[in-house]
Amino acid sequence: MPYAVRLLLCAALVAAFGPASAEASRDDAAAAALRVASGRVLAVDRAQSGDRPVWRVKVVTAAGEVRVIVIDFASGQPVPPR
Repeated sequence: MPYAVRLLLCAALVAAFGPASAEASRDDAAAAALRVASGRVLAVDRAQSGDRPVWRVKVVTAAGEVRVIVIDFASGQPVPPR
């Protein structure tokens, strides 16, 4: 296979799947928090949890309870409460 074709295929794969080290955006964090506690997002702030960056997402539930859901910045997954 010619070099140019291989190069184009590699570029297409990177564009399709993105870099492996993609970080969770503010919107990703809000969506992940809403999967944990349905309601309305009040705020999304970047913070530190120990030595790693996290998103702190404040959600108000239908019952009026305000919950803070911590989302890992690197993976976009909820961090279990300590």
